[in-house]
Amino acid sequence: MLFINTRPQDRAEKLSHALRMAHVPVLDLPLLELVARPWSEPLSKLYPQLFSAQVIVVVSPTAVQVGMDYLKQAGMRLDQLQHIQWIAVGETTEQALANYGIAAKVPLVETSEGMLQLPILKSMNAGTCIAFWRGEGGRPLMMEQLKQQGMHILNFILYERRCPVLTQQKLPDILPLLEQQHQYAMVVSSEASWLNWIKLMQGQDAIIAKGYYFVLGERLYQVVSDYKKNQQACFNIARLPDLKTDSILQQLIVVQGNT
Repeated sequence: MLFINTRPQDRAEKLSHALRMAHVPVLDLPLLELVARPWSEPLSKLYPQLFSAQVIVVVSPTAVQVGMDYLKQAGMRLDQLQHIQWIAVGETTEQALANYGIAAKVPLVETSEGMLQLPILKSMNAGTCIAFWRGEGGRPLMMEQLKQQGMHILNFILYERRCPVLTQQKLPDILPLLEQQHQYAMVVSSEASWLNWIKLMQGQDAIIAKGYYFVLGERLYQVVSDYKKNQQACFNIARLPDLKTDSILQQLIVVQGNT
């Protein structure tokens, strides 16, 4: 079964290599590209407020990179933030923070829901200042729930998410390949990547129907399920607990055993 690796280009290599070593054909087709936003006056006003924050939630390795670059731009040093507890959405982001000497808390499930279950967030008092290093449109559910609990949110929008231009350019060559497949598997790791896929496949209902979508987390599973129901589409969905290579390989083995 063909596997479509939709992860951003800088995070796709390990998974693609492992799949190919397991003799699984892979099509690298990133559905998200993360582009840093320029340094701006709003960011210059936000950064000094980190001195009053108790927690920084970091949602991706890109957020780590851009956030640290702009920390320097703001004339601040990392050692001035030793009072802060860092939270990383997953192991890759945790490692990116570790490269700066930061030990971060990581949820068991790499989703907003998983992060909200972390004891440190569940024990916070109303009025606690929590900063988010994120991309445009990322983690709105988590931020809204914390606001409703009375938390003070610092919203750092550090980058934008878009469908890669190269992916759009490759589409005419990819469609014939997908038309030849009886079925294919694909990881859906965010709502933005799912919406980009649907936009790319506009008018290609037969190709969408061939997909076996490995979906990260309960909320995203519901988003894809709602699309299936509303469009009266016919495709398969399976939940992923995380984006670890072993988890994806195990799910692929299950699917291939059932087809």
